[in-house]
Amino acid sequence: MTDTAPRPTLEAVAARAGVSRATVSRVVNGGDGVRDILAERVRKAVDELGYVPNQAARSLVTRRHDAVAVVVAEPETRVFADPFFALQLRGISKELTAHDNQLVLLLTEGRDDHARVGRYLAGGHVDGALVFSLHLDDPLPELIQRAGVPTVFGGRPGWSGDRRDVVYVDSDNRGGARDAVRHLAGLGRTRIAHLTGALDQTSAADRLDGYRDVMVDADPRLIAEADFTPAGGERAMRELLERCPDVDGVFAANDLMASGALRVLRESGRRVPEDVAVIGFDDMRPVAEQTDPPLTTVRQDIEEMGRLMARLLLRGLDRDAPKDGVGAAPSSVVLPTTLVRRRSA
Repeated sequence: MTDTAPRPTLEAVAARAGVSRATVSRVVNGGDGVRDILAERVRKAVDELGYVPNQAARSLVTRRHDAVAVVVAEPETRVFADPFFALQLRGISKELTAHDNQLVLLLTEGRDDHARVGRYLAGGHVDGALVFSLHLDDPLPELIQRAGVPTVFGGRPGWSGDRRDVVYVDSDNRGGARDAVRHLAGLGRTRIAHLTGALDQTSAADRLDGYRDVMVDADPRLIAEADFTPAGGERAMRELLERCPDVDGVFAANDLMASGALRVLRESGRRVPEDVAVIGFDDMRPVAEQTDPPLTTVRQDIEEMGRLMARLLLRGLDRDAPKDGVGAAPSSVVLPTTLVRRRSA
């Protein structure tokens, strides 16, 4: 059996640095009022001894857990199959790591999971929550509000209205959709269809609105509802070709659906872009650059959206901390989109 060396204590750090235990506590817990020269001696002693603060004790002092819940309102199979979520989680993780915060991932498979997430957040385990991929009938916002946890949403919540206390990060979904459809129209396409995402999510509804802004008098049969998945794109494209075989342009609400649509068009003998031009939304390179042909798409900076969500939450937490109650509350951010032209349109 191997002997384990005892963990360095606060008292040992104080002795090594030649300061009081209270001074060490203030430095390791981020407190003020310690001269720079003493703080540097404490930090040097911490490094030399390999001291790791006791998180439970630290939380009592700072009232912070340095942990943030990331709640994705989707089942596990969807989250790990869709690169959108990986990009957004990477942005969140980078920002939290840079501020020495832990990411606690919570997924929801069904209504029972919503209640579990609500209980966890209300239990005081985390300082705040980042929530995305909400659906209009989702009970999570009410559960989170009841838990009293500071929250930033990914995407505009459909119930938020003009409430200024709801903070979110989104992309210009409607404007990006307009750019895509205008590009197709500029190529001379007159039968432009839209494969929507799940319309109980604001991103899909906004992209449909952008399509309608340009295609004011479009045949309703040119709109096919899908679900943001490749299989959904395939299914919607097949339905669309049955209803409207003369379609010559397709705007899909995300790259995954566009990839599914491309497969169906190829199977049906349609050439892309000669017979049917196709545009997606997201610009997820592992998808957009690997389709045949490479996909023209609307780029939104998914990783930056994740970073901004975490940044806004941490800024709000710092503002609410006892040591700093000054400063403006974080406000929502809508990021611009750009059309990335490849060979599909």
